[in-house]
Amino acid sequence: MSTTHDPAEAIGTVNHYFGHLSVAAITLTGPLDVGERIHIRGHTTDLVETVGSMEIDHRSVAHAEPGDDVAVNVREHVREHDLIFREP
Repeated sequence: MSTTHDPAEAIGTVNHYFGHLSVAAITLTGPLDVGERIHIRGHTTDLVETVGSMEIDHRSVAHAEPGDDVAVNVREHVREHDLIFREP
């Protein structure tokens, strides 16, 4: 991906990756909806993904707010401290 983002525009941070499930645990600093495109960016991570499903405390949700900890399925390995950005 060639898109560059200002870290101040991040809407969340990966705090854990569950490799056996291909799930990223993300702490949000901005709202997020299922169906939105996100860009996960870090030192070795550069992944654009559409949020297909999202869970809070093992319950499916369609929308999450800043401060929520959400679980999102991802296609590739992501790492702790990777930043989440909203894609157009």
